[in-house]
Amino acid sequence: MKDSTISSDEHAGALLLEHWGRRGTLERLAGENLNFRVDLEGGGSCALKITIDPDADVELEEATLARLEAEGLPVPKSMPTTNGDTTIDTLVDGRPATMRVQAFMDGTQWRVLGSTTDRLESIGRMLGRMHVALEGFADEHPGSRRTHGWDLAHADQYRSTIALFTDPTRRRTLESCMHLNAAVAIPLLADCPSGMLHGDPNDENLLIDGDEVVGIVDLGDCQRGALVQDLAISMAYALQHEGCTLETASALVAGYDAVRSLEPAEEQVLFPLVLARLVTSAAIGMKRRQEEGDHATWFSHEETTLDAIDRNASIDPREARERLFSRCRQPAQAPSSTRELTETRDALLGPSLSVSYRDPIHVTRGRGQYLFDADDRPYLDLVNNVCHVGHCHPRVVDAITRQARTLNTNTRYLHEHIERFAARLIATMPEGLDTCFFVNSGSEANELALRLARTATGANDVLVVDGAYHGSTGNCVAMSPYKFDGPGGSGAPDWVHVVPIPDGYRGEIRGHDEDAGAGYALEVGRVVGEACAKGRSIAGFFVEPILSCGGQVPLPPGYLAAAYEHVRKAGGLAIADEVQVGFGRVGDAFWGFQQHDVTPDIVVMGKPIGNGHPLGAVVTTRAIAEAFDNGMEFFSTFGGNPVSCACGLAVLDVIEAEGLQERAKDLGDHFRAGLEELMNRHQVIGDVRGSGLFLGIELVRNRKTLEPADTEAGEIVNAMRERGILLSTDGPLHNVIKIKPPMVLDRGDIDMTLRQLDDVLTEII
Repeated sequence: MKDSTISSDEHAGALLLEHWGRRGTLERLAGENLNFRVDLEGGGSCALKITIDPDADVELEEATLARLEAEGLPVPKSMPTTNGDTTIDTLVDGRPATMRVQAFMDGTQWRVLGSTTDRLESIGRMLGRMHVALEGFADEHPGSRRTHGWDLAHADQYRSTIALFTDPTRRRTLESCMHLNAAVAIPLLADCPSGMLHGDPNDENLLIDGDEVVGIVDLGDCQRGALVQDLAISMAYALQHEGCTLETASALVAGYDAVRSLEPAEEQVLFPLVLARLVTSAAIGMKRRQEEGDHATWFSHEETTLDAIDRNASIDPREARERLFSRCRQPAQAPSSTRELTETRDALLGPSLSVSYRDPIHVTRGRGQYLFDADDRPYLDLVNNVCHVGHCHPRVVDAITRQARTLNTNTRYLHEHIERFAARLIATMPEGLDTCFFVNSGSEANELALRLARTATGANDVLVVDGAYHGSTGNCVAMSPYKFDGPGGSGAPDWVHVVPIPDGYRGEIRGHDEDAGAGYALEVGRVVGEACAKGRSIAGFFVEPILSCGGQVPLPPGYLAAAYEHVRKAGGLAIADEVQVGFGRVGDAFWGFQQHDVTPDIVVMGKPIGNGHPLGAVVTTRAIAEAFDNGMEFFSTFGGNPVSCACGLAVLDVIEAEGLQERAKDLGDHFRAGLEELMNRHQVIGDVRGSGLFLGIELVRNRKTLEPADTEAGEIVNAMRERGILLSTDGPLHNVIKIKPPMVLDRGDIDMTLRQLDDVLTEII
C-alpha cells in the first residue's frame, strides 16, 4: 500500500500505531535512512526503520536476517504488521520508501566502547560465524548479486575523487592507498572465497556487551562478494579507535581465522582492502561535502578516518600482513636489503651494468601492468614494453610451462610449433613478406637482417637515423648512434652513414606534415648520394617506424615512403626495426610501418614477441631468403625452439583475444589527451608525441629556445618512482620521458598517472 508522505516524526508515529498497533516515544537515530528508536508504552523498545535509499533491497535484507536468526545469530527480529505483512510502502519527501519495525537490540555500539584485543577477537569470531551461517545463501537468492556505492569490490570508482582534496600531501597518501588496492586487491578478489556479506559491519552496526557481540544490525548493504571484504571493513573501523594498531587489530584476524581459516589470497588482499575502505569513506565524504555541503554520518568519522589513513598508509604491505597475521601465522623470512643486493651486485657483475632510479627497486614479482618490490609495494610499470601482454600473463606462462614439460629442442627436428608460429607472423604482414627466421633477441634479429641485406645486395654499408639503437651485438652497436656517439663510443665506422632525426619539434625542419616528411627524406637522398659518390654501396636502411632511443619521435607523413625510394634506387633494402613498436602497440596498426602505407623488404622483431621470453624473429621475402641460402647454413641453437614458439603463439593469442591493439588505440588517445592538457598548464612540457601506447613527453626550460630540461626530467622520473609509477628518460638530450607500458593497463592507471604527474610537475618545477 502507499501512504501519504511522511512529513514529521509524529506522522511516523501515527503510521506505527496504524499498521503495527504500537504507540510510543520516537527518538531519531543517526544514519542515511530515516530510523527511530521507539520506547513503547507499557515497556520495551523497537526500531522503526524507513528506508529511502533507491538502491536498497529490503526484501534481500529481510531474507538475510531471517537466515541468520534461524542459525542462532543475534540479529533484530522483524515485527509483522496487524495484517501479517513485514513491510509497508510509503513516501518520504515525495520519494518512495519502505517502512518496517524490528525488535530493538540491547547492547552498546562497538564505537562507544573502543577496541581491545579481547573485544576484537570476539568480533572476528562473530564475523566468521556469520559467514558460515550464510553459506550457500547467496546462491539461493538472486538479489544477492546487487552492488551499491559502498561495495568494496568497486572502491576504485572513487580514485578520481581524490582530486577534490586540496592538500597535495593528502592526495599523495590517498593515491598510494588506492594504487595498492588496484594492484593487489582487485585482481585477487576473484580468487577469494565468496558468499553473502553483511556489507557494512562497522563500529555502529555491531553491538557489544562486555567484550562479546550481542547484536548485528543494519544489513542494508548486504550483497554477494568476497568474504574478506567484511573483515576488511571491520578492520578499517577498528583502526580508527584510539590506541588501535595493526598489532591490536591482529586479534580481529585471529578470531575470524579460528572460525573460518583465511586463504592465501585473502591474506594478500586484506590490508589493501582496509586502506581502500578508509579512502572510500574519505572520498565519499569529500564528494558529499562538495555536493551537499553537510553530511553528519561522514563528518562524525572524518577525523578518525583520515588519522587511520595517515598512521597506516606508509606501512609496507609485507610488514602490514605479517603484523595483522602475527597471532595465527609464522612470519616469513625477511628479504635481502637493497644495500646488501647492491653490494653483492657490484662485487660480482660487470661495472658497466646500470640500475634504474636513484633509489634502486628490489623487484620480486610482477603481474599485469604491475611490478612488486620485496616489501610488496606495487609499481605501475609504464616503461616495460618487453612484457607486452602483461607481466607473467597466465596464458603465456602456461604455454611455456606445458611445452617445457614436454619437449625443448632445436630446428634440426620437425615440430608443428615453428611452422604454426611462422604462419601466424606472416599472416600479419603485407603480401610478399612470406619467409621467417627465428633467433633469441632483437639484437640477433638486427644482426641477421644486416647479413641478409649484405648477402642479397652484394653491398656492405647501411644507413641509420641519428640517435638510433639497434642492439647490443658488435655490428648492432657499430650501427647505433645512440651507442657510438655516446659515452665510451668511438664514432661511426666507415660503413655506417647517419641521416638526421626527422624531428618536427626540434629538428632543422619544423612541423609534422608532408612537407616536413619530404624535406627530411631529401636528407636521406643526400646522404645516399654522398656515400655513393665516395664509392660506397648501400645494403640497407635500418629505421624504426617511431624512433625510440631517438626520443619517441614519430616519423612525419611521407617520410618513410620517400626514404625507402631513395634507398632502393641505390640498390639497398628497406629494413623496419619493429623491436619496440610492433605487435599492435601503435594502436592504428599491428606494425608501425603500416601507419606509413609502405612495405619494407625485411622486418625485425624482438622484445614483445615473447613477452619477456628470449625470442626474436626476422620476416623477409622469399627472394632475399633464397639469396641468403648460399651454401652456408644458418643455425641458431635456441632460435625457433618449441618452447619459444609456444610462447610466441600464446602472445599472439592474447593480443587477439584481449583486443590489445584496439586497447592501445583507445587508451593511447586518452593518455595523450591528458598529457596535452598537462602541457597547457605546465610550461616545462614542450611537446607530447607518439601513437597508441608509445608516447613521449619532451621537457624544455624555454619553449622558444628549446633548452632541454634534462635534470628536471630525471627529477620527475625519480619523484614518480617514489609515488609507485615507473617512467624513464630517453632521447639524445636525455630530456624525453618515455611511456611504453604493458598493453593491459587500464584507464584508471592512466588517470592516476596524470593526477600524480600534475602534482609532481607543480612540486618540482
